[in-house]
Amino acid sequence: MTLIVSLLLPLLALWLWWPVQFPGRRQRRWHLGTSVALALVGVGLAALWRMDVLAYAAEAWIQLVLGWVLAMFVMLLAWLALRELGWLLSRLAPRTSALATSWHGARANQAAAALIVLLATLGIVNGLKPPAVHERALVVPGLPQELDGLRMAVIADLHASPVKRTWRTRRVVDAVMATHPDLIGLPGDLVDGEVEDTAALVAPLAELAAPHGVWVAPGNHEYYHGYRRWMAHFRGMGLGVLENQTARLHIGGRTLAVSGVGDLAALRPSAYMRGGLAPDLPAVIAAGKGSDAHILLAHQPKQARAAAATGAFDLQVSGHTHGGHMLGFDRWVVAPANHGYVRGDYRVGAMTLFVSSGAGQWDGFSVRLGVPSSIDVLVLKAGQLRAR
Repeated sequence: MTLIVSLLLPLLALWLWWPVQFPGRRQRRWHLGTSVALALVGVGLAALWRMDVLAYAAEAWIQLVLGWVLAMFVMLLAWLALRELGWLLSRLAPRTSALATSWHGARANQAAAALIVLLATLGIVNGLKPPAVHERALVVPGLPQELDGLRMAVIADLHASPVKRTWRTRRVVDAVMATHPDLIGLPGDLVDGEVEDTAALVAPLAELAAPHGVWVAPGNHEYYHGYRRWMAHFRGMGLGVLENQTARLHIGGRTLAVSGVGDLAALRPSAYMRGGLAPDLPAVIAAGKGSDAHILLAHQPKQARAAAATGAFDLQVSGHTHGGHMLGFDRWVVAPANHGYVRGDYRVGAMTLFVSSGAGQWDGFSVRLGVPSSIDVLVLKAGQLRAR
């Protein structure tokens, strides 16, 4: 996908400047030449990344640059669509020749290009910032009164990599522990990179602790970087790894089942996957039978409809969407790809779904505009869920 976008960049550069009316040919050639040359640099970086000849640390930084380019690509497409639509409508309306010309004016397009670069850069800076803690009460119908007030911290989509380094993971762990959670859930995509490249970057996760455990379910990015080795490594760190498995917790005389299932990516194998586990809802339903409440850790929120249809789960906790990355992009692109679930809480049948905006994100699209990264603390409440 990144390589395809990079190959389209020179064409977009031509589309951006070709119709623009410059005062002179020299300015026109400069804008066209500079933009196409920069686009070709993006193509070269994408090709170098896909060749897989560099150390992973270098690849991660190339991914970050490509993510910046991809953000500009998305915003440039939006601007070009708006520009051409405005130009067309202006041409159709009477006495608007000046307005039609302004859409292809040099100043308007120079301002748009500068704004796109600025917003993409700001988005990358926002994406690299350590996440803040967001605490919310979350109503879970059917939750026993004995479990009312249970505090569950959620760390989704950490995406530890050489770009974000160990200090960022340390900040996340310290922030979580300061909230005094009763249990901690990590619904996947904790890492980018192989164990030998990234293990040190997630080492602080071994210090996570809660009275009722720290539970991990896999995400699709674990499948790209040696799934079995990562699951074994997480277990060696003392984390409770749930691979289509269920932990039964005894709290206040009640039994709370916490299950983790494999990721949907296993159902669509690709050349990039290195192991993986398909989700097995029947297995965790059987293991959780007889519990007073059942929480499901499932990386992708698209699993919610199938989970809710079973009637076996009270709460599903997911990540994967990164909250939609950018306002506008979240509703028009990310939501349709995830059954409409982007961030926050939803009612899916009788089940509550919570989708975290994520504590980090993949370097290849590490942009956030209006959608900050988040460590979530869910204060579970018994009661009726209001309709949405």
